[in-house]
Amino acid sequence: MGGQSSTHSHMKIFKIRTMQGDRKYGIGCRNLKELLEKGCDKFQLPLKSTRVCLYEDGTEVSDEYLWKLPDNTELVLLTAQQTWDGFVTDIDRLLNAFYTRQTDVTEAARKLLSDEQAPQRRKILVDFIQNLNENILAENRNDDMPWFEGLEPRYKNKSNYMRNSCESRIRSYMKEVQGTAASVDPAVRDEYTKLIETMCNELRAVKYNGCYFDRTEEKTGRLCTAEGWFSCQGPFDMDNCSSKHSINPYSNKESRILFSTWNLDHRIEKKRTILPCLIEALMESNGRDINWKYFFNLLFTTENLKLVHIACHKKTSHNLTCDDCMIYRTRKPAKKIKK
Repeated sequence: MGGQSSTHSHMKIFKIRTMQGDRKYGIGCRNLKELLEKGCDKFQLPLKSTRVCLYEDGTEVSDEYLWKLPDNTELVLLTAQQTWDGFVTDIDRLLNAFYTRQTDVTEAARKLLSDEQAPQRRKILVDFIQNLNENILAENRNDDMPWFEGLEPRYKNKSNYMRNSCESRIRSYMKEVQGTAASVDPAVRDEYTKLIETMCNELRAVKYNGCYFDRTEEKTGRLCTAEGWFSCQGPFDMDNCSSKHSINPYSNKESRILFSTWNLDHRIEKKRTILPCLIEALMESNGRDINWKYFFNLLFTTENLKLVHIACHKKTSHNLTCDDCMIYRTRKPAKKIKK
């Protein structure tokens, strides 16, 4: 911990705590040695094996570093074998207590809102308390009437509404695809129309992929957890969301409405790239059948769709192309059987 402590002429004040509880004490000291002595005496800890870490990020504190910290910095006293990863440790403890001590967790979150760091914590904790107090796991209308406020009576449970919400988005994509027919070259317009009808039939068969938003679906079919939590998958040009956006539209009416601003974004763009590529394939097919399933997956499935928070939805040109190899876009014509 930086060797022997040096003594300074004036005293600094720090707030100390341990891993075992949330109680904090103000300690005045002139060096790290004095801080440890007073802290170990207060919490009845062994002086020889105790060390000091920043509460915020777990950085171990030396005597030199201690004196650079501002007054009232929060510190954690750790004994042998104990580790502290900063806020992550507190969050982990909070979540582990979620199901067994929900009332206590809510009360602890409220207390955190009242201290001097409240402005930095307020947004995340208010959302957390709100979700704790909502009936997230309730499914039926009668079990969570506020959630259904403003929705048509035909929606009897949350998953049914969420499934329909996803279906509506996919249907809108199909309408755009169908609307393109008028601008297709007359030479291949009939073929385009027949191919789109084939896709329509496939969409009906898979129920417009409404399973993506339905938490009661199998894990492989949905984009959320079994409790209904969705995570942003990040912008089209990134593997994940750097901001860690998440939401549970099953929790309350406000979250349900807010989720409508999230996008099912096409990585390879629908109008700029996929449809022109499809029309080009039709024009150059030379007797080959179009591999409609290839284009179907790009237009209507998570093979090309990413669920993104509105802040991660980049509206600039993606500059991504369909596969250039024609073998993926067309198939050889079937051989005629001689009679």
